[in-house]
Amino acid sequence: MGKCKCPGPPGPPGPEGPPGIQGPQGEQGETGPAGPQGPQGEQGEEGPAGGLLAYADFYALMPPDNAATVAPGTDVDFPQDGPTSATTIFRTGPDTFNLSDIGTYQVLFQVSVDEAGQLILTLNGADLAYTVVGRATGTTQIVGMALVTTTSINSILTVRNPAGNATALTITPLAGGTRPVSAHLVIMQIA
Repeated sequence: MGKCKCPGPPGPPGPEGPPGIQGPQGEQGETGPAGPQGPQGEQGEEGPAGGLLAYADFYALMPPDNAATVAPGTDVDFPQDGPTSATTIFRTGPDTFNLSDIGTYQVLFQVSVDEAGQLILTLNGADLAYTVVGRATGTTQIVGMALVTTTSINSILTVRNPAGNATALTITPLAGGTRPVSAHLVIMQIA
């Protein structure tokens, strides 16, 4: 008999061959359905108030308003009401104005006067020294503008001929023509 030519046991595996080249990318699949909506997030903090919070315009017409001179230590009358946005800025008399809210107010005023003189804003009866405006000579208006910050509710604002000045101020009637001229006090709450 001859020798058997039967296969023997398999040998150990050979080393791994190098990777083949990458095949082409397959087609993009269809978009799946939308998932459920997530829960609503928490509400954020309230942002700061923006823009103008309130405004009011008070005025006088000469004549007939401010017929008497404004002595040193007394206030200019703005007895008539112009446009206003709210009830937080209002008059308490012809020359006193209530600022209801604690905040910062932009205050603008203009007054035609005959004499050289000064005007100042007061808050709760106290002079606001940084608001003094005036003129030495000439025939121009006295014009003032300032930011006023209140620290208590219902603060009272006035436009005053400062105490200690020597001259009473004549608020000019019919300045420059035949029509009554206006003096204005405009108050705007900005913060």
